[in-house]
Amino acid sequence: MTAFDNIVIGKSSVPSLIITVVLMIAIPVIFFIYWRRKHKQQTNISYLIAGALGFIVSARVLELGVHYLCIISDNPVSRFINGNTAAYVLYGTVMAGVFEECGRHIILKYIMKKNRTRENAVLYGIGHGGIEIIAVLLPAMVTYLAVAVLFSQGNVENALSSLKITEETAAAALPSVQAAAAFNYGMMAMNVIERLLAMFMHIGLTVIVYYGIVNAKKGCLPAAILLHMLIDTFPVLYQRGLIPLLAVEVWSAAWTAVILFIAVKLYNNMK
Repeated sequence: MTAFDNIVIGKSSVPSLIITVVLMIAIPVIFFIYWRRKHKQQTNISYLIAGALGFIVSARVLELGVHYLCIISDNPVSRFINGNTAAYVLYGTVMAGVFEECGRHIILKYIMKKNRTRENAVLYGIGHGGIEIIAVLLPAMVTYLAVAVLFSQGNVENALSSLKITEETAAAALPSVQAAAAFNYGMMAMNVIERLLAMFMHIGLTVIVYYGIVNAKKGCLPAAILLHMLIDTFPVLYQRGLIPLLAVEVWSAAWTAVILFIAVKLYNNMK
């Protein structure tokens, strides 16, 4: 496999990936420990679990099921969406906003009827954002780390064998190997910042949805969906290769600040 013979693992790839994996685990743990210790009497672990399960069901089961029909499988709808940038961006942002925010709304309104406190709303958001790191991003980083370690040992054949990369799977595996080889401290910083922003986003959106439930404000759910769509617009454009990663981070930071500003005001109104 000639393409893999040219893979050169950067000096910073392995250490930066190790630090990234550690920080990915630390982020949700620190958020939980801090909030739980500060508001032990007002919080219940069930809200953390509900947030985690809510993300898995809404984003990793239901939303992915729709993605399979509309994006992954070969049919007229998927060909249209994948072949049209505007349709792809609209589809991606709408699906993320609708599934995740409606999932929050349904669980917080119809399932989590006990122990309704504003502190538990934040805990729900920590569970939602935390499980996204652990279930989606952490496995990818661990895989990159394994790839970087194996290829850094200098024996390409052993690395390919250990990773079970064959002639048939080589083309699909090559981008991941190249990404692992190119990983550095700058990418580590980008990933960590992106996850911190996502955690604050999920907490803020949960507070907005929760406020609408306990105060019978019907506009909060559509507002949360719209805000989620807006913050996801640049990441989807990045997936299409239209904007740089730095622009995504700046855009995400700006909209996260907006979401937090709204959420803090609503949180303070729920004394």
